[in-house]
Amino acid sequence: MIAAAAFAVEVPFFFFGTPSGHDVEFHLYSWLEVLGQWRHGIFYPRWAGLAHFGYGEPRFIFYPPASWLLGATLSAIVPWTVAASVYIWLVLTAAGISMLVLARRWLERRDALFAAVLYAVNPYHLVIVYWRSAFAELLAACLLPLLLLFILKAVEDEQRMTVPLGIVLAAAWLTNAPAAVMIHYSMALLILFFAIMKRSPRLLLDGAAAVALGACLASFYLLPAVYEQKWADIGEAVSAGSRPADNFLFIHTTDADHDAFNRMVSWVAMLEMGVIVVAATVATIQKRMKTPLWQLLLGWGTVCAFFLLPISLIFWSCLDSGAGTMVGQRRGLAGDAGQHGIGGGIRGYGRVHACGCGSGRAR
Repeated sequence: MIAAAAFAVEVPFFFFGTPSGHDVEFHLYSWLEVLGQWRHGIFYPRWAGLAHFGYGEPRFIFYPPASWLLGATLSAIVPWTVAASVYIWLVLTAAGISMLVLARRWLERRDALFAAVLYAVNPYHLVIVYWRSAFAELLAACLLPLLLLFILKAVEDEQRMTVPLGIVLAAAWLTNAPAAVMIHYSMALLILFFAIMKRSPRLLLDGAAAVALGACLASFYLLPAVYEQKWADIGEAVSAGSRPADNFLFIHTTDADHDAFNRMVSWVAMLEMGVIVVAATVATIQKRMKTPLWQLLLGWGTVCAFFLLPISLIFWSCLDSGAGTMVGQRRGLAGDAGQHGIGGGIRGYGRVHACGCGSGRAR
């Protein structure tokens, strides 16, 4: 059913073609570049020689490899005309499966499947598919359910989850760097909440160890990217329209096209935050809101929503100062933080399932 729902998202492709979103050229040209270099024996490319009319750029040093490796692999297997469509289908299906694994901790299979489908085809994912073509960010959507799953196993089942969490964090760095920053902050929030609630310093140590392990596993990408920054002016990548101040909900700028897109995504964010409110209301009526898990989910969603509001601008400045290689993509962090927030899908007598919530536009 998850695969069928992901396929249903792409039915319009048969009539209108693959959507040409904001970042589609960047990603597809990257796939072609990598595929061409593979054919010349270069397994892990660094330089994108075809960029900028043949002048080139060190794209593959700074841009995380997971999406362009997967895209290039698919381009070598399936016809080029459907490579992007196959990529989208695979990623949406994988996101749904990761949510299914998480939801099965509490729900019967049918209800867990409903939650998985809801997460896979949630409105913000549709915005990515049809308007943004942010393929790396879409791939990162597979990781948030796994992050919460492994933390819950560490807390509720008292299992040592340092290695699984480290793998998730490493995968985040290798998939989408703004999402990785958001995932690390989210993990810190979750770990801190449970450590205080359980009075367990062990959780803090396990979380710190997972962060270190994740950085080590992704070091083949992180170290060159950090070291090579001195040869690039990363700040030049943050132009008007790309700053956090230009991407809050219903913000007005001097760019009419940007404002039109922002309004659309803002309404998507409002819709999904409304789902959070409805889910919280149902949980309160059913007297579930007093459980620690419900309090955590509501708090997590509230924090994500807060970072979509202008009042959070001062915090964006603080977060960016420690973002390292993320300075040039901080606008994407706003989108990812919202996209992977916690919402709820209601079924039957108010069973609540997690889904995404957010806004943004960067790769």
